[in-house]
Amino acid sequence: MSIQPVGLHLRQWRQKRRMSQLDLACEAEISTRHLSFIETGRATPSRLMILKLAEQLEVPVRERNVLLVSGGFAPIFPERDLDDPALAAARWAIDAVLNAQKPYPAFAIDRGWTLVASNGALPQMYEGVAPHLLQGKVNGLRLTLHPQGLAQRIENLGEWRGHLLGRLQRQIELTADRALVDLMAELKAYPAPVAGPRVQPDALMAPLRLRVGDRRLRFYSTTMVFGSPVDVTLSEIAVESFIPADADTIAHVRSLPAG
Repeated sequence: MSIQPVGLHLRQWRQKRRMSQLDLACEAEISTRHLSFIETGRATPSRLMILKLAEQLEVPVRERNVLLVSGGFAPIFPERDLDDPALAAARWAIDAVLNAQKPYPAFAIDRGWTLVASNGALPQMYEGVAPHLLQGKVNGLRLTLHPQGLAQRIENLGEWRGHLLGRLQRQIELTADRALVDLMAELKAYPAPVAGPRVQPDALMAPLRLRVGDRRLRFYSTTMVFGSPVDVTLSEIAVESFIPADADTIAHVRSLPAG
């Protein structure tokens, strides 16, 4: 299998970011001519230059390894399992954030929205969810939007679906990940409301309105990522926490049996 030239890779990322050669050259503090020579293969970039251009293009860490290999260099960003001893400090931080969120739900997800950790809070929210959506590698988006998943009890499904698909689309634009493109196609094929309720003009965030038993719970979501990660796995982990949006939600969740 042939390796695509590094210059072609860089040009494709520049075009994805909608940057001109002049824009990128100015940001990287090199001449436009030199950048043109790199993209056309007339100049061979050093490892430092590849990394500098990748930084300006906001190329994800995983793809920076691809650029290095295509330029004739060894990859420098390791990819470890989250349970690897080398990531013990990071795993402790993830678990600490998850546990601090109890009794409200929080999850750690990877690049493909697979749940890699959970605080196990509010198990009642999964009542009535099809078992196959909770088995094996659980995908957070599939679990939420599948008609046999949480979608059947999300009262503002149109609004929440639009919010999640918008996030996924931005992720696709950032990473150019084919698996995410396929996931988007799957999610869009699920039945969806013709028109969901709109966010109120004075609202600061779009809430998730979820029926649990005979009660409506309201949550806001927050996302935490690691700053400046140099490990592929950590660069792709996000912690999703659900914050109660009103006093009724706080009181009801605290009254429920813990998971």
